[in-house]
Amino acid sequence: MKKSKQPKIFVLDTNVILHDFKSIHNFQENDIVIPISVIEELDKFKKGNDTINYNAREFVREMDKITDNQLFDKGVSIGKGRGLIKIELGHPLTEQMAQSFFEDTPDHRILATTHWIKENNPERLVVLVTKDINLRMKAKALRIMAEDYLTDRVTEEQVESIHKEVTTLKGVPQAAVDKLFYGGGSGLKDLNVKRALPNQLFKIEREGSHTVLARYCSISDSVIGIKKIKAYGIESRNDEQTFALDALLNPDIKLVSLTGMAGTGKTLLALAAAIAQEQEFDQILLSRPVIPLQNQDMGFLPGDIKEKLGPFMLPLFDNLSVIKKSFRDTSKEAVRIEEMLRTEKLLISPLAYIRGRSLSNVFFIVDEAQNLTPHEIKTIITRAGEGSKLVFTGDIHQIDSPYLDIHSNGLTHLSEKMYGQELFCHVNLTKGERSELSELAGKLL
Repeated sequence: MKKSKQPKIFVLDTNVILHDFKSIHNFQENDIVIPISVIEELDKFKKGNDTINYNAREFVREMDKITDNQLFDKGVSIGKGRGLIKIELGHPLTEQMAQSFFEDTPDHRILATTHWIKENNPERLVVLVTKDINLRMKAKALRIMAEDYLTDRVTEEQVESIHKEVTTLKGVPQAAVDKLFYGGGSGLKDLNVKRALPNQLFKIEREGSHTVLARYCSISDSVIGIKKIKAYGIESRNDEQTFALDALLNPDIKLVSLTGMAGTGKTLLALAAAIAQEQEFDQILLSRPVIPLQNQDMGFLPGDIKEKLGPFMLPLFDNLSVIKKSFRDTSKEAVRIEEMLRTEKLLISPLAYIRGRSLSNVFFIVDEAQNLTPHEIKTIITRAGEGSKLVFTGDIHQIDSPYLDIHSNGLTHLSEKMYGQELFCHVNLTKGERSELSELAGKLL
């Protein structure tokens, strides 16, 4: 049936609000309905220090500010140019739902409410908005329109561009190549390049010779050659790792994102670069989100909180062990790493323990950043104080969070939105260096 041009009605699931507590402001002139079961679910998330707990609390405050003692019976205006918002009380499952669903769950209550709204507003388009793909499938089976929350979602074309940030140049004169390293850099015209973004990466292919690597520096308006370098015993093994170390060791680049499959050296390079520059920073923080902690699975593990979290931090300690093994046990470099751990100059900790801290003059590495939401990434970056450097690493094809995917996770969002900024550099590592078997598995399995 053709709908009129009246505003749409969007019914929001709990996970949309936990993903972005300001989501209600992103539906233009359309109306929003919050099922009462969503409010009940949010109540369970109020306590805690994770971002989802913060979002639950902030959403309730936002709703309280919007309503300002008004009742929800006819809906309350969200603001100028926006629609109405209403909390809808529960409605019984239809006979078809009762025969299909054997459990009384919040998801099924949300479906019942959405179905009731649809039946009582035949002239309007009613859409359930949820990040739960299973709930979307159930809704569509019941002939209810359902879609993902798309506000911070990156398109397929933008995801592909993340993997193609390196520009290959051919036919570059030898004089221009020499200027990259010995003349303070070449101009874009020398390389036959019309335009370049800050920190854009180049591979210059020459016949009968090795490939030359370069980066555009917007400060000097020139393309600068990049040489193979080493950081605290760790040397780059391929072109992408060379690009990565260049960005990690560059004091003018304050924000770096490294993507790539497991075994490409993302975390190892970031940690080695951080230790190599430890005198420039007050502290080195290495952290990662602990997904099971958010799903409340940790309580079943034995021991105190450090023992519970220990297994989830092991990959970070493994990378530190690789760096230490590049030196003798009695060398000053190995001794210095032990001293940094003892004095907490180098601190490895779950991300939940780091949130809220001041990040002034800190080298902060966030591993497995693909499991963070765009809002969590933004929260971390906005806490960066003077003199800090932030590095986010992860594989956008390997996501553990149930409500994030390659298009909506924070690492993809960061790489796409910040690309082209003077303070930012993104490198996608493509070749596995852990072992031949690891690379083969990453490609084929």
